[in-house]
Amino acid sequence: MSEPVQGKENSTTSATKLDGGEATGKTAAKPAKDKAKTKADKAAAKAVDKAKAEAALPILGIKGMLRWAWTQLTSMRTALFLLLLLAVAAVPGSLFPQRPANPAIVTQYIQDHPDYGKILDSVQLYDVYSSVWFSAIYILLFISLIGCVTPRAIAHYKAMRSQPPRTPKRLSRLPEYGTLVLPADAGIPASKAIQDAAALLKKRGYRVEVRDLDGALPSLGAERGFLKEVGNLVFHTSLIGVLVSVAVGGLFGYSGQRILVEGDTFVNTLVGYDQFSPGTNFQSSWLEPYSIQLNKFDATFDRESPSHFGQPIDYTAAVTTKESPNAAAKQQTLKVNDPVMLGDTSIYLTGNGYAPMVTVRDGAGNVALQGPVVAKLQGDNYYSSVVIKVPDAKPDQLGFAGFFLPTAMETDQGVSYSGDPELVNPQLNLNSYYGDLGLNNGAPQNVFELDVSKLTPLNGRGLAQKAIALAPGGTYTLPGGKGSITFDGVKKYIGIDIHHNPGQSGALVFALLAVAGLLLSLFLNRRRVWVRTGTHEDGRTMVEYGLLARGEDHRLAGEAAAIREQLHREWFSSDEQPTDTVSSSTSKDQ
Repeated sequence: MSEPVQGKENSTTSATKLDGGEATGKTAAKPAKDKAKTKADKAAAKAVDKAKAEAALPILGIKGMLRWAWTQLTSMRTALFLLLLLAVAAVPGSLFPQRPANPAIVTQYIQDHPDYGKILDSVQLYDVYSSVWFSAIYILLFISLIGCVTPRAIAHYKAMRSQPPRTPKRLSRLPEYGTLVLPADAGIPASKAIQDAAALLKKRGYRVEVRDLDGALPSLGAERGFLKEVGNLVFHTSLIGVLVSVAVGGLFGYSGQRILVEGDTFVNTLVGYDQFSPGTNFQSSWLEPYSIQLNKFDATFDRESPSHFGQPIDYTAAVTTKESPNAAAKQQTLKVNDPVMLGDTSIYLTGNGYAPMVTVRDGAGNVALQGPVVAKLQGDNYYSSVVIKVPDAKPDQLGFAGFFLPTAMETDQGVSYSGDPELVNPQLNLNSYYGDLGLNNGAPQNVFELDVSKLTPLNGRGLAQKAIALAPGGTYTLPGGKGSITFDGVKKYIGIDIHHNPGQSGALVFALLAVAGLLLSLFLNRRRVWVRTGTHEDGRTMVEYGLLARGEDHRLAGEAAAIREQLHREWFSSDEQPTDTVSSSTSKDQ
């Protein structure tokens, strides 16, 4: 038994040798193939490199570059980005004081922050809305919106004039699909059925086209919802209108402030303003010659609530307005958040206070100043600061600084304060000075501030003559024969803001149109309906219909059900049940 095994082993060994020989031959042949493959790859790579070197790449050129830039600028993505960027760019206008609103505050802000105040000024952060970078974003957004809307409007106009798309071969593939079978004894041929369906869809607001009415398979295509895109275009066009209106207001409008004491009249001229901020291209000759007179001002204060006693409740100013010198006078009421309108000009009530009536006589006994002096509110209960400058006094100019108290009271330490905003016990407390007020050197001064560094005090704390305290009707004689001051009484004043914006009406109209267009684009849907009819060999009329929405439409199934119901009422009696089927995207998913 050992011999066969030995023979087997020998045969196995021989086979192994043979296999090994074959393997050795293959291993020897593999490097040769790899070398050939490597040479072929190198040759192919050289050919590709040579082709690249010889290839003439297209040059974009100036026209191509401009075309590419215009395409990028007029894309909806760029318009949305610029709109977001404009909103972000407007943020610094609410974080930093703006020079058009109050130049004095901007100057003070720069002085208080010397480390970065001038840097902010160099990048126009105090003039945000008229800065170069804000204007650039504004103009680019304007161009981008025009570039977006114009091609879309042209394409939509062509779509509205074109016929509905051809009827698909397989209506069953549409999201909403159904069939109706009309029996032969109903007497409704395929052509009559398609005409009935066309009339029904027209009543539902579809634009219908009937096809192959005399053929074997007449059909129709219907479409509606064009107002959705119209609303979208109206929305974007209205945004352009809002931008134009805002630009018109900024270019040709103006704003200003004025303080009116009871009995005073403001006439709309440049010299009549206490502060005036014109638009970029505004001309003073465009000022409308209207006038407004303050007849009476009433302030109502809380007298019932212990926690809010003395707090203001309501302000009412009775005014007389005239839109032109020859126009009839109108009696109007000016209240907070209820402006008086004179054409495109809005007049707002922004502040109020008391104006003590004083008479100042100089050393020669002549009246150097007489009339109301506006007291600036400083604290609770209408505690107000008072500054009086008398440059016409002789032989020396006179100045007064102090405070006015509507209801004068004193603490245990002898400190005066106002205990109530009403005129219960009015008192005028002043310190007097004489010298050069600096009004003749041409430098502007704040009417509510008095620089006493170069003036000589006549009375005050630490001097022989103490502070002046006058009640209505009282007179104080200044020491050194400098004159006298009399407290004649008290009047009320209001502060008004005047805004003339020729673009505000347009901005309102375009804003309302934008809202209307947005509602149309949100609540209307673009839908298409196809109906095909045919006659079966047994005389029955086969009707199939399909619906398709442009975009996502959750109400498409309801529209299909409504059309089906109306077709059913058109062709069947109320108690007759047709042989039909219905399928939708929802049922298919299930």
